[in-house]
Amino acid sequence: MGIRKLGYVGLNVTDVDAWIDLLGRTLGIGVTQAKSGTEEVVLAELDEFKYRVALYRSTVDTPREVGWIVDSPSELDRLARRLADAGFSVVEGTPDEKELRGATHLRWFTDPVGYRVELAVGEAKARTGVARPVGGQPGTTGLGHLVLASPKVAELRELYESVLEFKLTDYRAPSLFFLRCNSTHHSIALASAEEPSIHHLEFDHASIDDVGRAYDRAKANDAPISISLGRHMNDKAISFYVQNPSGFHLEIGCGGIEVGEDWVPHDFGVPNVWGHHHTNANPFAQAQP
Repeated sequence: MGIRKLGYVGLNVTDVDAWIDLLGRTLGIGVTQAKSGTEEVVLAELDEFKYRVALYRSTVDTPREVGWIVDSPSELDRLARRLADAGFSVVEGTPDEKELRGATHLRWFTDPVGYRVELAVGEAKARTGVARPVGGQPGTTGLGHLVLASPKVAELRELYESVLEFKLTDYRAPSLFFLRCNSTHHSIALASAEEPSIHHLEFDHASIDDVGRAYDRAKANDAPISISLGRHMNDKAISFYVQNPSGFHLEIGCGGIEVGEDWVPHDFGVPNVWGHHHTNANPFAQAQP
């Protein structure tokens, strides 16, 4: 009970057209146009629900909100009380915000880094299947996880584990932690960095063939592949990464494991079984003995 999954992410972006091109032509992800109040928003359709990523035109590239889906109104009330007891100010979402997200209930607070974190009840099914660009079938099945890099890892762990009731799945000492809110290996990871940012968002795919087709399109369209095809050591997912127009990574992956209640958190050592070669220096790399 409580938070069920990662629901959506909103981004302020300076080049919406470049995002649309990357999502459509390269990754096979369709988009729709919407309005929230007076703002125009581009919504990325990763599955049958209304959207998973919202792009807001802006003069800066910054995270705007991270949205988590909560089981029920009573669980939303319970989590809001836990947040208030922990010193967070919880605010009711506006009618326009609820409508855009397809939520029946919406509340939000500001995390220790300064990001807006939303808790939503309800997901609006907008379609029976996703209308993808030519060559985009089959493709994404949903939004998998995000990785937040921050100088306040300890405070974020306290929020997500002690207040929001996420569980630690595994970690790499000294400062990279993978947390879950369901049976999926992780829905969020927290990493130490001098400046706060989203390190990456992961888009789930149904099969290695889907990931491979996206990889072929990325290479054919000269998309900036920032981390090559590979398999992670901890969740066993096979994926590659592209750098998006806002400067962070999108992970295109499949095959991540699920874990049970008897799972024991541990240091998983090396980051990859094979592959995942970085174009630029890996900020979370460790020297191996």
